[in-house]
Amino acid sequence: MSRTERLLDLLQTLRRHRLPVSGHRLAAEMGISLRTLYRDIATLQCQGAEIEGEPGVGYVLRPGFLLPPLMFSTEEIEALVLGTRWVAGRSDEHLGLAARNALAKIGAVLPQELRDELDAIPLLVGPSSEAVVDRIDVALIRQAIRAEQKLEITYRDDKGSDSARVIWPFALGFFDSVRIVMAWCELRGDFRHFRTDRIATLAPGGRYPRRRHALLKEWRALNHEQKKC
Repeated sequence: MSRTERLLDLLQTLRRHRLPVSGHRLAAEMGISLRTLYRDIATLQCQGAEIEGEPGVGYVLRPGFLLPPLMFSTEEIEALVLGTRWVAGRSDEHLGLAARNALAKIGAVLPQELRDELDAIPLLVGPSSEAVVDRIDVALIRQAIRAEQKLEITYRDDKGSDSARVIWPFALGFFDSVRIVMAWCELRGDFRHFRTDRIATLAPGGRYPRRRHALLKEWRALNHEQKKC
C-alpha cells in the first residue's frame, strides 16, 4: 500500500468513528505502528484535515472535511450515481432536487476522465410500478425528524376512518410505491407506522421529550426481537 492510499484509508477509518478513538486502536485497525500513525495524522492535519486530539487522549475527524477525488473508485462512483438517481426518481421533490445537486457537486470534483463518463454510467433506475401521491409535503416530516419535533396529523387508516394523532417521528422509510413514517404515537402509547399518502393534514408541534436516536434504537431492538420470535 502506498503512503497516499494509507492516508486516505486513515481518513475513512476516522470517518467511521463519531467519538474520539485512541491512537492504539487506530493503529491496530490500520495495521501500522503507533509512530507511523502519529506521523500520518500530522501530515493530514497539515493538509487541512480537521483532526482533533492528541496522543493519549484520542482522535476525531470534525464533520465537513471533504475527501479528495482519489477516494472514489469506479465502483464507488457507480454506487453514488445509482443511489442519487434512485433518490431523484423515488423521493419527494425537495429531496430529489438535493440528490441531483449532490450528483452535480460530485461531478465537479472528479478527475476529468471520470467526469466525462459520469452521465454515461450504464446503471439506470426503472419506473415505479405505482407512483406515490401525497397530500402533504414530505419535506416537513423530514424537517420534524431532524428537529425532534412532534407532528399533529389527521390519519386515514386502511378502512377509511380518520383519527387525530400526535406523533414523534424519528425515521422515514422509502419503498417503491409507499413511504412510511416510523413514530411514537401518543394516542396508542407505542410505536406505530404511518403511510405518508394517508396523512390528510399535518402541523408541527413542540419538541418531543426523547432523542430520536434513542427512539430509533429502541424501535430497531423491538423489531429484532419480533423477528426472532
